[in-house]
Amino acid sequence: MIQVTGLVKKFGKTTALDALNMAVPKGSIYGLIGPNGAGKTTAMSILSTLLLPDGGTALVDGHDVVAEPMAVRGVIGYMPDFFGVYDGLKTYEYLDFFAAAYYIPEKTRKPLLGELLELVNLSDKYDSYVDLLSRGMKQRLALARCLIHDPKVLILDEPASGLDPRARAELKEIIKHLKQLDKTVLISSHILPELGEVCDQVGIMENGRLIASGPVEEITATGKGASLLRIEVLERINELADFVKSRNRVSNVEQDESGLRLIFRGDPRERGELLREIVEGGWAVTEFSETKRNLEEAFMAVTGEADVNEH
Repeated sequence: MIQVTGLVKKFGKTTALDALNMAVPKGSIYGLIGPNGAGKTTAMSILSTLLLPDGGTALVDGHDVVAEPMAVRGVIGYMPDFFGVYDGLKTYEYLDFFAAAYYIPEKTRKPLLGELLELVNLSDKYDSYVDLLSRGMKQRLALARCLIHDPKVLILDEPASGLDPRARAELKEIIKHLKQLDKTVLISSHILPELGEVCDQVGIMENGRLIASGPVEEITATGKGASLLRIEVLERINELADFVKSRNRVSNVEQDESGLRLIFRGDPRERGELLREIVEGGWAVTEFSETKRNLEEAFMAVTGEADVNEH
């Protein structure tokens, strides 16, 4: 549904996108994650035809974003990280304005607006003024606006930014429902645990490049040779923490009452060597196992290895 090949964008001497390659399958919820400045918003702006690339190609539903911008706009709904709502309008008036902009016949607008407000849980705010809505409600109204023309693809840039936990939970359920409506959703967020719950695929961006991509289960289970280990011992936990921190392939060591969690970059033979060193050091090991990481831990593991490879 979305195919990006060798996409390049520069702002002066700064390279925002460095030959970016990305594929978003039809009907998937694809989460794009990365630190500030990774290029997520730049990529989304190009896919939304708001920014021209300096090189490469980007196709949305088979349409080239440079050669066929109007065709692309007809199949996408774009929600930027910062958006405006019109004060002095009621919610149905706000949506009606955009429905008219998409040439939706007036006789079909009223039932359509009711359906959209019901989808985003704002039916009871039909006659409410937009400027009196909470931030979470405004976010959901903006999402309804994106859906007016029944787009095949939704591009949502940090839709949960600034929302409280309840509002984020409501938005998350709406996005899950969009998948049932056969929408393809490209979503960026810095709230990684929540992306892991709502997305079925993720891509990790750093320095304008996609350094990992795949199903959430695959990204959290592996990570380019990195694994999350749980080590428990009967005693001398503090000494063990100091010991493993001195090992070359160990990072992100966390300690609790019974043991350690750490990221280990190495193959099974090297992992066995670490266990041998611990046992020979006199520690009574009660657990030495690989555990599943959450998306945030996977992100740290993958980007950490990227940093190592670049140096």
